[in-house]
Amino acid sequence: MIPSAALLALLALFAPAGAEAPRELSEEARAAPLPAEGKLGPLGFRAPAPEPWRALADALRPPPARQVRIEQRVIIRISPNPSRSRERMMAEFSGRAARQGYLEEPMDGCLAVEGIAGVQPSRPGRLLLFMRDRRVLSASLERSCNAADFYSGFYVERSADGALCPLRDRLQSRSGASCRISQFNRLVEGRD
Repeated sequence: MIPSAALLALLALFAPAGAEAPRELSEEARAAPLPAEGKLGPLGFRAPAPEPWRALADALRPPPARQVRIEQRVIIRISPNPSRSRERMMAEFSGRAARQGYLEEPMDGCLAVEGIAGVQPSRPGRLLLFMRDRRVLSASLERSCNAADFYSGFYVERSADGALCPLRDRLQSRSGASCRISQFNRLVEGRD
């Protein structure tokens, strides 16, 4: 085993004789450009060679973001109406209308999506829409669509105007069907 004194003597041999604390760089030295490889720098040192992996790291670094885009989508779910409230809405029509049936009057324009309280499939290409103001409307779907696909309601993306318009907006069922409404109709009591 080497005694500690011998170890300290060995370390003293390798230490430079006039070792001083490192000085801070002057303003001139900091402002001077880095020397090319092989040339001496402002303090007499050679410029370090580039790291071998620096090129690879620079290639993997993502480019700086110059534009940020924030998008927002609001999807509205219209669920089937509970059977009790559906029956209550249908019972509001008079007994005479129940015996004679209902007529459909074409409706122009769009509907406010927040005004729809529930939905129920009707005939093969029609959905009954139960509105919050106690109206019952029917929505005719495109020819290739089946109303039975919408047995558990539908999703619709909220548009800028907040309305559901024929031939513009798409209804998405939970089973994956996607259809447009071709026409809205208002259900009215049958006339004698």
